[in-house]
Amino acid sequence: MNPSTPPVAFLAPGHTSKADPSDVRRNNRVLIFGLLFPATELSRAQIGRRTGLSRVAVSDVVGSMLDEGLIREGGLAHNPGKGKRGTLLGIDTQRLHIVSIDLSQSRFIQGAVTDLLGTILYRSELALGAEDTIAIDNIEQLAAQLMDHTDHVIGIGVAAPGVIVDGMVRRSTALGWHDVDLRTPLEQRFAVPVSVDNDSTSGMLAERFFGQGGPNLMFVWFRRGIGTSVLINDVPVVGENHAGGEIGHISIDPEGPPCPCGKRGCLERLISTPVLEARMREHPESRQTILEQAGVHLANALAMPVGLLDITDICVYGPPDIVNSDFINAAQRYLDQTTASSFHAQTRIRRCEIGSDIAIRGESTAVLRDYLAR
Repeated sequence: MNPSTPPVAFLAPGHTSKADPSDVRRNNRVLIFGLLFPATELSRAQIGRRTGLSRVAVSDVVGSMLDEGLIREGGLAHNPGKGKRGTLLGIDTQRLHIVSIDLSQSRFIQGAVTDLLGTILYRSELALGAEDTIAIDNIEQLAAQLMDHTDHVIGIGVAAPGVIVDGMVRRSTALGWHDVDLRTPLEQRFAVPVSVDNDSTSGMLAERFFGQGGPNLMFVWFRRGIGTSVLINDVPVVGENHAGGEIGHISIDPEGPPCPCGKRGCLERLISTPVLEARMREHPESRQTILEQAGVHLANALAMPVGLLDITDICVYGPPDIVNSDFINAAQRYLDQTTASSFHAQTRIRRCEIGSDIAIRGESTAVLRDYLAR
């Protein structure tokens, strides 16, 4: 983050109707942390100028954040004049840890202990049988193993496919869950706050902070299903029912294959990872054509939201043998044909390069977001 850039909105303080001093102090803490996260260093004087906070307020909040382990002091700020050089402040990666768990895979669940910047300090995974489905007991088992490898955990985060509302997995076709409370049993077991987010949202957070994503971003995740998350001016778009981005069951081809949801030709039935893998096994000689057609189907589904929201950056995460240059180039060509105009800048579709830890790193940031808001 550039030192002159304001904090991102989902780390910035929200509005409050109360004048409670604790609210003001918490908001100031989040504001200062958002300026520094993930990799900016500023002096107290620079923080004051960027936030408009008084010298006393900055000193008070910074002091408590240093004591808490959120930030640390570093070197001296550059000063072109003759005045005293201030001490730079940055994110502390040594004292506080986060446990982050990823449920996006079908054959195993994986998790890690991270620092406040999502750096993985210890990792583990729990294999599942071919016929097994993920149960809360599995998640507790993995979380316990991770908790045993660290102290000073500020929270546990779980990235899960499906519609997530206040720690509850409302609907998840991939997990076979409906109205499953994931937060409560984990909080009762481990006595730390628990955050639960859609895995596409976790991926978007990782791309925003640790990848190439900017404040306006559409993140697409290819897995057993297909999910998207959208960021507009650094504000996540979740929708009234927290189902924003669930594009897998949009019908692209009314004459296409039947879907368990009751419709035909849903995007998930046309281009999800299992569908494409099965099609390429059956017709290996048509691999390139299959992937190009899949890219066109995706671009067809995204063309309308791209036009409505003026999105110019689409990041696609998925298996590299599927989300390859054939797929991306075909999607780009189709999107150019359907959305390019004199009043709409070209939308770029690109492949996410973060790697298989994307949900873990992103969910670590989600835990930090929720911790700061308390």
